[in-house]
Amino acid sequence: MDISGKIIAVLPERGGVSQRTGTEWKVATYVLETMEQYPKKCCFEVFGTDKIQQMNIQVGQMLTVSVDIDAHEYQGRWYNQIRAWKAVPYDPNAPVAPMAPVGSFDAGSQPAAPFPPTDAQPSAPAAAPAAPAAPAFPGDSTDDLPF
Repeated sequence: MDISGKIIAVLPERGGVSQRTGTEWKVATYVLETMEQYPKKCCFEVFGTDKIQQMNIQVGQMLTVSVDIDAHEYQGRWYNQIRAWKAVPYDPNAPVAPMAPVGSFDAGSQPAAPFPPTDAQPSAPAAAPAAPAAPAFPGDSTDDLPF
């Protein structure tokens, strides 16, 4: 996943020695603010001295950061972890990956036909008007309303 924005904070590096392997480790933490109408902030980490030096992230830089998002459990609580694996200068002319329209599906994941009607369903009273059939999938309706 890529996130673009301006680095607004560089937090102090943390480090230590692995209890399992005995090797030293370092983690640097950064805060990026997106450039949307309503900007969002994202706190991410860079793990490893070599990666920290290679990326050389500074406050005020405009970057596109590639991250992996993961979660882990500790003592019954869950925590998110956002780790950067690449950071490049922001390019406003870079092509943006198109998002799939709402209601679109991969052809391989669609059922061949809607569920067949069953005979066990009770019939409606004769005087009741027939209700319009619901679309088989969200987005298959003929109107353009979002709900």
